[in-house]
Amino acid sequence: MTRSVVPALLFSSLVCAVGCSDGSDSDSTTFVTLTTAAGDGDGDMSDTTGDGDGDPGDGDGDPDPSGDGDGDSAFCGDGLVEGDEECDDGNPTNTDDCTNACNNAVCGDGIVQEGVEMCDDGNDVDDDGCTSMCMSGTCGDGMLQGDEVCDDGNNDNTDDCAACEAATCGDGYIWAGNEECDDANMVDTDDCIECSAAICGDGFVHALLEECDDANGVDTDDCITCSAAVCGDGFVQDGVEDCDDGNNNNNDSCANDCTSNLYWAMGVQTNVAPGTLQGWTECWSGLYGNVSPSLTNTILAQNCTGSKLLQACRQVGSQNYTVLAMADRADVLFNTGNGANTTHQANGVAWYYSNSWSMGFAQGGNAVNRNSCDVENSNPQFRMCWHTGNDTITSGYRCGSTTLNGNNGWERKIFHAD
Repeated sequence: MTRSVVPALLFSSLVCAVGCSDGSDSDSTTFVTLTTAAGDGDGDMSDTTGDGDGDPGDGDGDPDPSGDGDGDSAFCGDGLVEGDEECDDGNPTNTDDCTNACNNAVCGDGIVQEGVEMCDDGNDVDDDGCTSMCMSGTCGDGMLQGDEVCDDGNNDNTDDCAACEAATCGDGYIWAGNEECDDANMVDTDDCIECSAAICGDGFVHALLEECDDANGVDTDDCITCSAAVCGDGFVQDGVEDCDDGNNNNNDSCANDCTSNLYWAMGVQTNVAPGTLQGWTECWSGLYGNVSPSLTNTILAQNCTGSKLLQACRQVGSQNYTVLAMADRADVLFNTGNGANTTHQANGVAWYYSNSWSMGFAQGGNAVNRNSCDVENSNPQFRMCWHTGNDTITSGYRCGSTTLNGNNGWERKIFHAD
């Protein structure tokens, strides 16, 4: 067979070439023996013993030991998981679950896996904008990052960390327990002033609702309950108005221009015509021999409620009042108790009052002697006294110099005004 002859001939030739005599006259002959790797028969000293194919032993003719038989070396991206590859999807996409380095995609490899990771910066630092979970840093994740002042890990903007900023007035979020409102502006004429609900007296003029706001509770200046003071508002403006009764009645003690119509006299007055008492209104009348209704609950609480009081007496049928005096309500009703000589001086009059002893007056500076009514006889024409007991005005006692116990021929009156 041809396959066996050729090697035989080749072998014979080689033997002769090195082992036969060269035809010289020398008596000696030299032999050289050639050897190969044991039993491989291919003359390739580096081949695996006995494979006879000239490659590393897989029989496919390429140096790749995987035996793919394509004659090419193995590489990442050929679609075959080979050697130390974790994966090989045979594509050039680096953002799927198998990277271009044939490694399984994981958080922290520095490659953003599409659809799975929001970011991947290749480290495990949580406050650099990309967390160790490959999530982009966001307000509310509980980790302080970037320009965040705080991050309490919640979406509650009513606590002390609102939208990852320290809660402050003007941030637009109502800080529970600290702010009544927060309209995110510095406007002091709306309904939220420095994160407090606008109210009269806060010192800021609320547009459309307030005319003024002087931040005080004074009702005698030019700003009254956050409205400009005007005649008729019921408050007497110091230095501007004599009075202000808050009505349109021009015939009472305060005219409609807030000037006083009120008859006012200092000290005890005698023989006064009723027409003189301009601005005063009669609120109680009784005879010296009768007992009145309750002094505290009826006469003073229901009938005679004005801020000023006038007491007078006269004989029934007389045109003029024998004696009268006036003062502010608080002075007329100043409780002097049952002391015989105790008086309260006001408007030139010596006043005394007790709802269980007596009430009346004498000329200012004059002494009184209440037992129980005033029986003092100095300047008697300027004295008036009514017995009181059990909180009523009882019978007696005097109108000027006339003593009148049980006498219904004389009358006594109380007037009031504002």
